[in-house]
Amino acid sequence: MKTAIVWFRRDLRLSDNPALRRAVDTAERVLPVYIWAPDEEAPWQPGAASRWWLHHSLQALGDALRHAGAPLLLRRGDSLSVLRALIRETGAEGLYWNRLYEPAAIRRDAHIKRVLGDDEIELESFNAALLHEPWTVRSGSGDPYRVFTPFWRSCQRLPGARPEPAVRKITGLATPPTGDDLASLHLLPTIEWTGGLEKTWAPGERGAQAALRAFGKEAMFGYTDARDQPALAGTSRLSPYLHFGEIGPRQVVAALEQAAQQTTRSGAITASEQFTRQLGWREFAHHLLFHYPQTPERPLNARFEQFPWRHGKHAALDLKAWQGGNTGIPIVDAGMRELWAHGWMHNRVRMIVASFLTKNLLLPWQDGARWFWDTLVDADLANNTLGWQWVAGCGADAAPYFRIFNPVRQAEKFDANADYVRRWVPELAPLPAKAALAPFDAKPDQFAGFERGRDYAPPLADLGASRQRALDAYASIKR
Repeated sequence: MKTAIVWFRRDLRLSDNPALRRAVDTAERVLPVYIWAPDEEAPWQPGAASRWWLHHSLQALGDALRHAGAPLLLRRGDSLSVLRALIRETGAEGLYWNRLYEPAAIRRDAHIKRVLGDDEIELESFNAALLHEPWTVRSGSGDPYRVFTPFWRSCQRLPGARPEPAVRKITGLATPPTGDDLASLHLLPTIEWTGGLEKTWAPGERGAQAALRAFGKEAMFGYTDARDQPALAGTSRLSPYLHFGEIGPRQVVAALEQAAQQTTRSGAITASEQFTRQLGWREFAHHLLFHYPQTPERPLNARFEQFPWRHGKHAALDLKAWQGGNTGIPIVDAGMRELWAHGWMHNRVRMIVASFLTKNLLLPWQDGARWFWDTLVDADLANNTLGWQWVAGCGADAAPYFRIFNPVRQAEKFDANADYVRRWVPELAPLPAKAALAPFDAKPDQFAGFERGRDYAPPLADLGASRQRALDAYASIKR
């Protein structure tokens, strides 16, 4: 084969990239291309934080491909039209890509395969994003799983693939087609708000590998105890790299298994297995999205179609206060402010803020999912949907609706010294830890000049009364 096209999407790496490997192994010349077609992902086009990340990730991928010998071609427009034009321009005989699992992407890719399948070009897609693809994991009855533990047991019985080595040398086209400039995609915001993202993250495959090495070198060994404490650097922070495919789950599992085997530190194997189990939740999220494609918009538990969510002016004001980290509940506000500053939030805090929105404020989980979608650098449709439906109590393996996180108790358990709260809610920094976690319960009313209601917002909801309201609402749909 003389020429093959590799269509990059969310597999923005040179290592463990089966589509790229196939092209390099079978063709004399390779054209790497990325097509910016956000409307094809509607109604879940990339949000603002995701677009910022994508800009820098494409920049990093372009540098890596150019160094390997084949520059990345960028084009905008309808994917099918762009690919057909490139096939004509280059005489390509092969087109390869790695699969995506969102409903819109599945429909688009299937259509492209049907249409281009008549053009006498070799078409092949591959798995680069998951340990096991959604249709390969089935229950004994042949149905998709809706509970995580048996799903993960089934996954563990399946053979696992090893990651492929990086492609180092690519022969590009002598005269490649012309493309668009990265800046012309307008992925970066016109109003500057990304300073915190730029200080926190290093998008691209090199950044992903550095994050994995750092986690495997130190943080993994304390993962069991530290992963629920938001003030500590106890998690991997690999989620945005996994979403954009700057690293693959096979690479993560292999690296952590190797790190655990090469150390004499106690608990290393257990920590590696526990983190791999967290990757299992990512697999489960994609399994659910594939089999239940309606769930980004609609609850998996149909009873929740009738749930009495709050709407109207006061609900909208409460949503805005939650988005801005001004709820008067310190751990909730800390999480929402961290999200705005860094495009990321600790997973334990994600559950707390989601529970407060859906159960204490009785606001629709879809409102929270949309805000996360726009502000998270790791916004992933499968993970976002699973997380929000789990907390709201309407999804697969969901937390029972009567399991309502008390944000104060959660903060006392996982941020006992209020280090996380003080960092992100500095107006509470002068207070003792107990008062900083629940200033509305603090006695006396003032500490070092701090006055409740003046220096920090009063709580949007009484935690006890709003809990009972949520239980009553759940009882109404049970009937």
